[in-house]
Amino acid sequence: MRIKWFSLVRVTGLLLVLLYHFFKQIFPGGFIGVDIFFTFSGYLITALLIDEYAKSEKIELLSFLKRRFYRIVPPLVMMILLIIPFTFLVRNDFRAGIGPQIAAALGFVTNIYEVMTGGNYESQFIPHLFVHTWSLAIEVHFYLVWGILLWLISKRSMTSNQFRGLVFMMSTGFFTLSFLSMFVRSFFTENVSVLYFSTLSHSFPFFLGAMFATMTGVKETTKRFSKNVKLWSQRRVVLSMAGCVALLFLLTFLLDFNHQFTYLFGFVLASLFASLMIYAARVLHEQTPKLQEPAIITFFSDISYGIYLFHWPFYIIFSQVFGNAIAVLMTLLFSIILASLSYYVIEPFIIGKIPILLGLKIDIKPYKKWVFGIVGLLSLLTVITASTAPKVGRFETELLVDSLHQAQNNMNRTHTLAAGDANALSSISIIGDSVALRSSSAFSQLMPEAQLDAAVSRNFDDAYSIFENHIASQTLSRTIVLAVGVNSLENYQESLQQFIDGLPDGYRIVFVSPYNAANAAKVAEVREYELSLAKAYSFVTIADWYKVSVENPAIWSGTDGVHYSDSDTTGATLYVETIQKAIQKAAKKAAKGE
Repeated sequence: MRIKWFSLVRVTGLLLVLLYHFFKQIFPGGFIGVDIFFTFSGYLITALLIDEYAKSEKIELLSFLKRRFYRIVPPLVMMILLIIPFTFLVRNDFRAGIGPQIAAALGFVTNIYEVMTGGNYESQFIPHLFVHTWSLAIEVHFYLVWGILLWLISKRSMTSNQFRGLVFMMSTGFFTLSFLSMFVRSFFTENVSVLYFSTLSHSFPFFLGAMFATMTGVKETTKRFSKNVKLWSQRRVVLSMAGCVALLFLLTFLLDFNHQFTYLFGFVLASLFASLMIYAARVLHEQTPKLQEPAIITFFSDISYGIYLFHWPFYIIFSQVFGNAIAVLMTLLFSIILASLSYYVIEPFIIGKIPILLGLKIDIKPYKKWVFGIVGLLSLLTVITASTAPKVGRFETELLVDSLHQAQNNMNRTHTLAAGDANALSSISIIGDSVALRSSSAFSQLMPEAQLDAAVSRNFDDAYSIFENHIASQTLSRTIVLAVGVNSLENYQESLQQFIDGLPDGYRIVFVSPYNAANAAKVAEVREYELSLAKAYSFVTIADWYKVSVENPAIWSGTDGVHYSDSDTTGATLYVETIQKAIQKAAKKAAKGE
């Protein structure tokens, strides 16, 4: 039994995910689209199991698991096999460690793998091509645990209503446990990805959906639900659905992946709005027996899982080759075609049904040898690629080398100081992020007097802690270079001001304007604000890396738009020279308090 208007729920979740991945700066909270999927899955699976128990007073666990297997695994395998050839369009870094990524995806433990390897949608330099299967891993964990639990309680002798009531109480208990896990742990962790990827902390949307499933059902409905169908006007129901959609979109503009509010209230609000939308859709189905769901909505609902699977790796690959607009169009084209092929042709064929595409029956049997041959070749290519791919990409290797180089330079300075040659220590300190770290060799050559303290993913808060420690230990250099910003573009005004306010008298500070090709408007805004600070404070100088970056587009060829190309030393030289000139300019200006 297909419930009309449920497709709107699926499509809304898919749309938010796509907007988040394609235009993250405009829709920073679009990641809640996954929570809509979670809530809907919890609802639908629970409702179907309740219906099964109401019909036969038992649940066939093996049949349930087989249905989940045939729906989940074939598209996943198809996605992996078809993506591998496309990885040869981009640099080798994207194939680094791809074997474990594939194993994690197929083993449904990607969420655990990403936590162990430090994966994050927000800050990975070389995004994992299969990181998006973290949600599939949690979903499968839910199916296994929930399916087995409901199968076990179905063995008890009880009426259908008693079974429904027990499922409601269990759902409520698991929802509370999971939500409190995310809520409480958010106060004790700095790495929010641990919460985001956690099966325990991020499974409460499933159980909230399950709670709503006990209130309605698919075939077996409740008396309260039947009354609501009669009492609620269609206008009220439609407005309720529209209001939920509006609130979900509002969250996409307001939520920040790294902000604690998201983990305290953001995800649970998204799940609640999704649940209310599901309930309203279920009511609307009963109220519109003669009205058909728009075919285009049904179509995208049918292939939503496939689009979700294909879009992320295609977008990562195409965005390395084309500009964002072309990358988005190419991603949508390939994802829609392959998702349609998977849902309407491959999946029916695997389970023994006759594929039907655009109303036409497709007989694949005469081409079975070709199909199996192509699958075999793709499988062989995947195995070869996984076995020959480097464990660590060139980019990450160079960052490690730069870190060691930085440590060696700082150690040499320490030894020089211990020997009594204080002049070997400079009055210049650079607190930087991965871009500065990537330039460590150039700093050693062009600015050997400067002390570099750079680290991957460093933000304003991290930099300010280092800044305060230097002040407290009286080791603050006379000129401080702040080369961070890309990793913390929100609340940059307050972050920059605290450095200005905290800087002691007699010191100067240089702000390096950030650059990010994928977020040009925001970094341009930060730059303009920093330039205004330089006009307002004599002891503030700007090293205009943004301006230099825009004027030298060649250094960004084939990069992520944040870290310049490693094909030569031009980017590193330009970066260090920009800072060097700013320091020379700052030396001619008055220090703070002078």
